[in-house]
Amino acid sequence: MAVSEGFVHPEFLVDAAWVEAHLDDPDVIVVDTDVLQAYDRGHIPGASLVPDHYEKDPDTGRIYILPPHKFAALAESLGIGDDKLVIAYDNSRSLYAARLWWALNYYGHSKVKVLDGGWRRWIGEGRALSLGKAKEVGKVRFRPRPDRSRISTLDELKEKHPLPGVVAWDVRTVEEYTGANDRGNRRAGHIPGSIHLEWSTVMDPETHRFRPPEEIRRILTEKGITPDREVHSY
Repeated sequence: MAVSEGFVHPEFLVDAAWVEAHLDDPDVIVVDTDVLQAYDRGHIPGASLVPDHYEKDPDTGRIYILPPHKFAALAESLGIGDDKLVIAYDNSRSLYAARLWWALNYYGHSKVKVLDGGWRRWIGEGRALSLGKAKEVGKVRFRPRPDRSRISTLDELKEKHPLPGVVAWDVRTVEEYTGANDRGNRRAGHIPGSIHLEWSTVMDPETHRFRPPEEIRRILTEKGITPDREVHSY
């Protein structure tokens, strides 16, 4: 499961060779987290497609994550049970794969990895592609166990943000940060005092892989995003 050396948690990532070797493993569920059009252009053999790559609840205007019972139904429809290892990937520099990684961890399922390099790496290495359906999965049970430590509430951020050991990290585009693009929100701009660093900065735009860990550390440190500070991202 080789990845770049130096990551604190290299087990969060997986390479294409390992995934290919485990495509027939009944305990491994591969999930394509891109949109339907991307899935239809070709996908990893046997991969299922997540119906909503943000896992947001339409009943709240798609502001909050799906509630436990809805997320459990989503997971089970993909073949994700409590004992399954999930491999998430996309063709969007792991933007949506990382979202599913977080959502699963939020609901207590830590057996999930992101394919480093995603679809671009898979194709670039000449691995098999499919236009077929997801592999058949039996009945599974997903028991959601919300981990509140993995999410920030508005009240918590308002209370902690002024503290010197706390960072509000704005991961959006610079246009959203400056207010040039309001993305349809009632108010444009950013949280006062927040640090701007677009999420894509830590990704290699050509390979779609995470940049080397020492480079990521340098980028974050230059922005004041360091291990000794409590980070809230938005």
